[in-house]
Amino acid sequence: MTTAVAAAVESLDVAAYTIPTDEPESDGTLEWDSSTIVVVEAHGGGETGLGYTYCDAAAGKLVESKLADVVRGSDAADVRATWGRMSAALRNVGRPGLGFMALSAVDTALWDLHARCLGVSLAEVLGVVHETVPVYGSGGFTSYTLDRVREQLGGWVEEGIPRVKLKVGRDPDADPARLDAAREAVGADTELFVDANGAYSRKQALAWAERYASQWGVTWFEEPVSSEDVEGLRLLRDEGPPGLDIAAGEYGDVPVSFRRLLGAVDCLQADVTRCGGYTGLLLVAGLCESAGIDLSGHCAPQLSAHGLAAVTRLRHLEWFHDHVRLESMLFDGVLGPVGGELRPDRSRPGNGLELKRKEAERWAA
Repeated sequence: MTTAVAAAVESLDVAAYTIPTDEPESDGTLEWDSSTIVVVEAHGGGETGLGYTYCDAAAGKLVESKLADVVRGSDAADVRATWGRMSAALRNVGRPGLGFMALSAVDTALWDLHARCLGVSLAEVLGVVHETVPVYGSGGFTSYTLDRVREQLGGWVEEGIPRVKLKVGRDPDADPARLDAAREAVGADTELFVDANGAYSRKQALAWAERYASQWGVTWFEEPVSSEDVEGLRLLRDEGPPGLDIAAGEYGDVPVSFRRLLGAVDCLQADVTRCGGYTGLLLVAGLCESAGIDLSGHCAPQLSAHGLAAVTRLRHLEWFHDHVRLESMLFDGVLGPVGGELRPDRSRPGNGLELKRKEAERWAA
């Protein structure tokens, strides 16, 4: 059992890094060629906590202008109270979107600082419910060639990951060949997921849901319609084929954005770098428990693994190609899946990550 250590948060350091993708990427509704990560380091008690969000560099400016003064001098052990004050400080700026992504970066750094001050792992401070967190391989971008789809998805299965995801919806006419390639590469026993990123209308999504399930054995249909279309998600959940779960929530931020999805999805998603950090993630986990549905973690695997280990109704975590690559480039101490699961390292204090400063400087935004 951990005991409190008296320490005040002395300062925050903020930096943004933009790293090109290894090739151009796209999904059903967006194209990109780089990812930006905003890193926050919280100092206090002779320790440094590390957190981050995937967002525009503007989130870092918001941390400096609106949140740093709120955090400075706060009790490093009282992260939830600090979360409330940060949320209040964002009222006029706007909590949803950029505001909560900035808050998430600070919250994850503060929880890490708290754990390091105690000399214990972050998972232990948050409350370990699961020793390991199942992952699914995620990439399969619509910009990929069929050979690249086979290589990436098949590679995850060879590494022992028993579930993989393919992006769909940008060019529906091309998707059957892509799904054929994916199923061929991963075999009949691997769970195959698809993610449309809101590319379809309701009727299009319903028709594709039937095809995905019957022709390729797909068991997970993520954002078949926009997450803003709650009634459309509910239609897909209620009228879609048996065995095909409807999922959404990765763009959720303030708690109400998750509450409105309850009853509209089979599995709720949350991103620790968007939903208010670990404090927000645990609030979402409580909503899932009350509604009797599972929670799946979206991306940022090196942060997410520790938080999801504390989620009772845990489904799995997205092992997202871009973030896996970027986090390995920027941080020492990263976790890797074994048998399709991540195991938070409870032998190291905090999240176990250390910034590779020389490497990071190359990508300063």
